[in-house]
Amino acid sequence: MTETSESVTWLTQEAYDRLKEELDFLTGEGRTEIVKRIEAAREEGDLRENGGYHAAKDEQGKREARIRQLQQLLDSAEVGEAPKAPSGVVAPGTVVTAKVGGETMRFLLGSREVAGDGIEVYSEKSPLGAAINGKHTGEKASFAAPNGNKVDVEIVETEPFAG
Repeated sequence: MTETSESVTWLTQEAYDRLKEELDFLTGEGRTEIVKRIEAAREEGDLRENGGYHAAKDEQGKREARIRQLQQLLDSAEVGEAPKAPSGVVAPGTVVTAKVGGETMRFLLGSREVAGDGIEVYSEKSPLGAAINGKHTGEKASFAAPNGNKVDVEIVETEPFAG
């Protein structure tokens, strides 16, 4: 583990297996399926006015982008548990309860790929994540919202993400 924790995505074995299975499908059976759809649409005639052909080509582009995303994620992934941050410290892999702009929120600081469904996720590279990463319970920070407004944040509680 010579890489820094900032360039590593920590995945549980279950999350890694799920993403690897998706990648295997997309690069195998999924590619074959989309090529067949493109060929079938191509046989229908004039490609300029062929909605099925254009839809299949768009789908192919989206799938290839997802393949690249999965390959990059899995190449930089470490399977296991991320090093535990000291109790009360915001770090990737922690569930954070915070007052954000006066509203209490609970979310995972980390990767959507790790979380699955059921909990809101903010990347540590997002404006909110960057502002609170490394902060302790009770500390305050602020960040610039996309509209340019300053948003104040207060860390209420942190806990390790259990998956």
